[in-house]
Amino acid sequence: MQAKDSNPPDGGYGWVVVVSAFMVMGLTVAVLKTFGLFFVEIQQHFDELASTTSWITSVTIAIFHLGAPVASSLCVQYTHRTVVITGGLLAFSGMALGFFGLNMVWMYATTGFLQGLGISFSWTPAISIVSHYFSKKRALANAIASAGECAFAFTFGPFFQWLISQYGWKGALLIIGGIQLNICVCGALMRPLASSCLEASHCETETPPGNGASRRDTEDKSPVMHKTFNWMLVRRPEFVLYAIFGILAAMSFFVPPLFLVPLSYSLGIDESWTASLLSILAMVDFGGRLLCGWYANLHVTKTIHLLAMTITLISTSLMLLPLANNYLSLALFTGFYGFFFGTTVAIHITVLADVVGMPEFDSALGLFMLIRSTGGFVGPPLAGLIVDMAGDYRAGFYMAGATLVLSAGFLVILDRLQQRKKRGSKIRTKPEKSTLPYPSLHLLKHQ
Repeated sequence: MQAKDSNPPDGGYGWVVVVSAFMVMGLTVAVLKTFGLFFVEIQQHFDELASTTSWITSVTIAIFHLGAPVASSLCVQYTHRTVVITGGLLAFSGMALGFFGLNMVWMYATTGFLQGLGISFSWTPAISIVSHYFSKKRALANAIASAGECAFAFTFGPFFQWLISQYGWKGALLIIGGIQLNICVCGALMRPLASSCLEASHCETETPPGNGASRRDTEDKSPVMHKTFNWMLVRRPEFVLYAIFGILAAMSFFVPPLFLVPLSYSLGIDESWTASLLSILAMVDFGGRLLCGWYANLHVTKTIHLLAMTITLISTSLMLLPLANNYLSLALFTGFYGFFFGTTVAIHITVLADVVGMPEFDSALGLFMLIRSTGGFVGPPLAGLIVDMAGDYRAGFYMAGATLVLSAGFLVILDRLQQRKKRGSKIRTKPEKSTLPYPSLHLLKHQ
């Protein structure tokens, strides 16, 4: 990017960055989503309990979220490109070392810890740099980038199954690790923006109407304002409200994939038909992300309003899903859930950028991921407890739907707070009117 550029590209080379982020999403989160195919193989190899084996995925998810603030901090200190390349090397190392399969602790450290850290160091800066490259088309760009997760998950399932059947689970891990080295190539394509572009993006995002000059002066006088990780975001009411929304949403999002298959079995649906539900989920998720990104790009609806609507629709679909009593109705409600889930994922990062502004976005993304992880940890066990108490898998879906309704309430509160501050800003910047009764006296006043 040439230094003379004064605005984020909103296109051009930015689309190369979007495609790179699309690939990174697929090579990280999609791998994590389909790692369950290795579960039985690893469990049988080490002759361990299911609960013991499941800790591999749990460690990966935990490190993925816990490493986000570290990744964001490194992005602020260095460049997104450097962190993504580092993440690719870590992800490869985790899979390659997992190939040796010495014992379960070794698997925790390699395919658990190293893989999770690699995913965190790849995913966080990849999604962040897309927001830096785009302003007007940010929602569409984020939606396309996030869709890589769905596209790759849809193909990785049968592909990983074939790798395991041909090369065994250890050989499959090594091959997947080699494939993940392509993250480094994607990272190399994530060319850093010139500082002038970043400053213009920050000014455009943050400058209130009628106060452009003063804000630009502040930017110019603070050349190191983007060189440190801002932990003080937790003291901003807007960020806190959005983080609470993230916790409640995460409590719900991990529940449906967990109980969808058991619910299907409880309805007497055949295994082959049950597997197709996951394919339906991936396809409609992909479509929902792209469609919502396109619609958000039209700027017809405020993004936070759009997010509140999609969250409400997800909760509605989750409340209706337990009413299914056969494959057709279950597939229909699953499709509704998957579609609206995709629309939510497509714009929730864009809303975060709108809430905190681009100058603090890298820090906010890391903190948001860290705080949101608590919902992901609490949600599934809580839903499992409710299912055990009720003796019915439907109870888990009701719990998820109710939690999402509550999360939408925090979005409404956040929107009201933003509107109130915006009105207050307009009042403060409104020019004073003359109290003198005649224009001639007003002229004399200034002489």
